[in-house]
Amino acid sequence: MTRPKDTNTPPCQNPKCTHYQKEKNKNTIKHGKNRADHQIYKCLHCNKFFTETKNTPLYRKHLTEQQITTICKHLVEKNGIRSIERLTGHHRDTIGTLLEDLAEHATKVNDYLMKNVGLSQLECDELWSFVKKRKNTTAKRPN
Repeated sequence: MTRPKDTNTPPCQNPKCTHYQKEKNKNTIKHGKNRADHQIYKCLHCNKFFTETKNTPLYRKHLTEQQITTICKHLVEKNGIRSIERLTGHHRDTIGTLLEDLAEHATKVNDYLMKNVGLSQLECDELWSFVKKRKNTTAKRPN
């Protein structure tokens, strides 16, 4: 007897697949975890692998979700990037790249921060004002 299929798997993330982003008749299975402890899936239609974090700010990050949450909490408390570097042990370029990715996915991140992390709307607004200020100062800096 075979195991029942997991109904909680995401649809295929391969744009060339005939079942790309289709919820109906999705045939994806779990296929282990990567170094950052994110679930890897395999599409049985196109035989391509993808992670659960595809199209999110966590995609291709070596940080765990908990580490990213910690960095976001420090940003909300108006800590600078160098102080966050000292507190978390992550390089400031990693934190800056994470900030840029968070800005790109702002609406999804805002919903996540309010639902899962437990931040209020005011704390989220403080985070985005810090990100905007950071983006303006890095744009003026010569290479």
